[in-house]
Amino acid sequence: MRPWWGWTCLLLLSVALVTWAQDKELEDEEEDALVEDAFDTEAAEAENGADANVSFQVTYKTPVPTGEVYFAETFDDGSLSRWQLSKTMKEDADDDIAKYDGYIMFGPDKCGEDYKLHFIFRHKNPLNGDLEEKHAKRADVDLKKFYSDKKTHLYTLVLNPDNSYEIFIDQSSVSKGNLLTDVIPPVNPPKEVDDSKDRKPEDWDERAKIPDPEAVKPDDWDEDAPAMVEDPNAVQPEGWLDDEPELVPDPSALKPDDWDEEMDGEWEAPQVPNAACAEVPGCGKWKPPMVNNPHYKGKWKAPLVDNPNYQGVWSPRKVTNPDYFEDLYPFRMSAVHALGLELWSMTSNIYFDNFIITGDKEVADRWASDSWGLKRLVASANEPGVFSQLALAAEERPWLWIIYILTVGLPIGLGVLFCWPKKSDQDSGYVYKKVKTPAQDDFDEGEEEEEDAEKDDNVGESEDAEDRGLEEDLKEDDVTKSNGTPSDDEVKITFVT
Repeated sequence: MRPWWGWTCLLLLSVALVTWAQDKELEDEEEDALVEDAFDTEAAEAENGADANVSFQVTYKTPVPTGEVYFAETFDDGSLSRWQLSKTMKEDADDDIAKYDGYIMFGPDKCGEDYKLHFIFRHKNPLNGDLEEKHAKRADVDLKKFYSDKKTHLYTLVLNPDNSYEIFIDQSSVSKGNLLTDVIPPVNPPKEVDDSKDRKPEDWDERAKIPDPEAVKPDDWDEDAPAMVEDPNAVQPEGWLDDEPELVPDPSALKPDDWDEEMDGEWEAPQVPNAACAEVPGCGKWKPPMVNNPHYKGKWKAPLVDNPNYQGVWSPRKVTNPDYFEDLYPFRMSAVHALGLELWSMTSNIYFDNFIITGDKEVADRWASDSWGLKRLVASANEPGVFSQLALAAEERPWLWIIYILTVGLPIGLGVLFCWPKKSDQDSGYVYKKVKTPAQDDFDEGEEEEEDAEKDDNVGESEDAEDRGLEEDLKEDDVTKSNGTPSDDEVKITFVT
């Protein structure tokens, strides 16, 4: 029976992958529908004027192209008079070489083998106006390939009025979260904080375990016994030279001509290994090797028991946070007036192109397909084939050839082993003939004679002669078998070539 179980497992795996892909697509469609419903609800409320106290409203506008734009002048005079300066200047920056940070910092970052995709925004404290950086969680995928494949990549940040955010690389989601719950440190401080004036009482006992006060050290406990002792079974090797030192002064060494004994002291030749010790087990005073002391116990300590006075780990009491505030809409950041690049790289040939800030995700997607999408198609068309890429990878890592051979050869070998048809008896090279015993021949011939007698009573002498001849042949066969000679009716095995 052919083992079809392997193909069955492969079919089931394919069905499972297709089902998972469909479920994933349905989930994405449901999320998009929920977001669209939220947007429609907010738009309806804005039109009806349901909430008159809300002064901030999000308005989505499609960017309208106004023609080609280019810089008519360059900033090469070293002054900052014509730069658009942010209000969030770093405090520790020199005024002459001042650096300015915006409200949002987004983009890739690489430091050594640490690959990151930053999303940092500055939140303004409504109580004192201070700005504090909030860092989004790291991406859920390995970012190394985006830094090492030498391809053009598109980085997209989506901020929604419901405080949710999502980060895309090449139009594929790599991270998502909420501005209220998925940033460090949190936007809103805790309502209660530890009381800085609270002090732990002197009699507070935080010890969960204490030495047993009723425990007594055993009388045979030797605290002075060493951990290592000389091996009592060791014997000095034969040929050991006790009187020969391991090191001797170098006989070929000469005192330097500029050696001053008054300044440098008495000159001594450097020590070299003793040549007499090269052919023997060792030289110098022999000492037996050290072994673990079986009687060593160390310093005695009472066993630990539960502390009856245990009060738990002390913590200061909680008080109301004087700096507490609650901002439920961190999405409402300051207006964007400019876009800048913060660059510090030791790698050359890094290019930036096509920045867009828009209030409509559909516009950004359409722009991406019309610009970056075309670049990607052209780059994909010029890329080498799969086999060429595998060969190039194997040139850098020769051990990949072993994986290639196993990946290709193992399925083929298993397929030949389990699916190859079994050889038939006709192809085995042997021909089997049917065995017929003499008794069976007599029985068959008797039946034939009776049938012939019923059909025709006038049996000729020729038929009697044939019957007598057949009986004589049977007798000859019996004689032949008794002599050990095989007859023609026995099994004949002929090797066919």
